[in-house]
Amino acid sequence: MHTAWEEAGWEQLGDGVARRRMPRWDETIGVIAGTTGVMIVDTGATLRDGADLRRAIRGVLGREVTHVALTHPHFDHVLGTAAFAGVEVFGAAGLGELLRRGKDGLRHDAMRHGVGRDAAAEAADLLVAPHHHVHDQLTVELGDRQVLLANVGPGHTAHDLAVLVPGRGGAPEIVFCGDLVEESGEPQAGPDALPQRWPGALDRLLSLGGEDARYVPGHGAVVDASFVRAQRDALAARFGVAPS
Repeated sequence: MHTAWEEAGWEQLGDGVARRRMPRWDETIGVIAGTTGVMIVDTGATLRDGADLRRAIRGVLGREVTHVALTHPHFDHVLGTAAFAGVEVFGAAGLGELLRRGKDGLRHDAMRHGVGRDAAAEAADLLVAPHHHVHDQLTVELGDRQVLLANVGPGHTAHDLAVLVPGRGGAPEIVFCGDLVEESGEPQAGPDALPQRWPGALDRLLSLGGEDARYVPGHGAVVDASFVRAQRDALAARFGVAPS
């Protein structure tokens, strides 16, 4: 029997935890529901994406999103944020200032990847910077569950945030990794990556989740610790980083 999440086109990862792989860029959107709060992890590439996600979550839960966690500052993960008006937004320390000064770059990057000019301009103009800055770790209360936000970067960018959802009833922990981990292709190291520090960020990610956690990449299928470890080793070899 399909769950309500699965009937709505999402993949259920655990009790009150689901994710959706967006259709165009395959970026992962996560949702974590507690009794008094609902967190979305990343918001899509446009305001329309954000609005569609907000409606979809409301349709399953009958409640509104209350918290947004942004894993990193790339257009396909942040440009839907303004669709979540009045919601508390969290990001790694420094992300807010980067987004405020980098709106033109985000708009151009979105257009370069195929977002329409008007949609990219609107989303960039209305972009909401984080209200809460995670320097190390921060626990967010969603009623009957706690979610841990961890600044595990830099690596893929200078502002990489992971989201840890503790398991219930013996279920494994779930870690939303952003693009520190990618499964559907080789990890992308753009001009804002810090490749010499990326393997160390994955070590911190593994320490956070542990050996039995389910790791949710920014793009691709859910993976295990051995996959993350192998990706760490491949990145270390690719960028000439000595093993830790």
